[in-house]
Amino acid sequence: MTSVLYDVPGPKARQRSLIGSAIGIVAIAAVLGWAVWILAQQGIFEGERWEVFAIPDVWNLLAQGIWATLSAAAVAAVIAFPLGLGLALLRISDVAWIRVPTQVVLEFLRGMPVVLMMFFVLLVFATNQFVAVVAGLVLYNAAIFAEIIRAGILSLPRGQREAGLAIGLTSFQSRMAIELPQAIRRMLPSLVAQLVVLLKDTSLGYIVAYEELLRKVQIMADFLGPDFLFPVFFVAAAIYIAVNISVSRLAIWIERRGSKKAAGGTAHVPAAGTAPATTGEDKDA
Repeated sequence: MTSVLYDVPGPKARQRSLIGSAIGIVAIAAVLGWAVWILAQQGIFEGERWEVFAIPDVWNLLAQGIWATLSAAAVAAVIAFPLGLGLALLRISDVAWIRVPTQVVLEFLRGMPVVLMMFFVLLVFATNQFVAVVAGLVLYNAAIFAEIIRAGILSLPRGQREAGLAIGLTSFQSRMAIELPQAIRRMLPSLVAQLVVLLKDTSLGYIVAYEELLRKVQIMADFLGPDFLFPVFFVAAAIYIAVNISVSRLAIWIERRGSKKAAGGTAHVPAAGTAPATTGEDKDA
């Protein structure tokens, strides 16, 4: 299949690309080997440092931290996404006195650090740490979700909206029934990436004494001593990576399931020797 975006590389270009890839792999392997050697010199891989994970209380603390992290992230995501959706619709409103103030609010929320918003909610409203963390995550991520959804709607061809209006739909009905579903499917990778960022930002709750996974790990490291600092943080990093990968895979599954439903559950396979027909609707989709 010939690409229309760039010329197909010739033999020399492929050879240079192969050599560059080999050099990059060797360099990465060398850096990883050097890091492993440094850690081995410090006795990180000694069995005594990892025996701490045979203690049930250690896993109990990790489980509490994971639950606190997932609880804050889940509640914040459930609130932030519909709020961001509403802000996106207000942001692209045809009415200036609705659109302009919404733009100011979004710019303010996007420019404020999440930690400051957590501190503000905690100190001004005298809430507990969980509410402060969730509120900070909701305010910031709702603004990001709003901009992602707005970008998805504006990226659609104008014919989509014009067709909705032509069949008698109101502007709001066209947004909700025609444009919004397409925009969300189109921007799903960006939305998932922001969900992963939201999940990782729960670690900022450490600053306001919310006992999520990072704070639990810090408590364990302080209690066990510096010799166990690397093993505990290594396991915590592995947990974060596993959770984020799980979220990404779940989103991919949802996207594929939605695509199958939109296509009626079946995909049309053209007969051998024939090219699939291209219509104006396919170009607009």
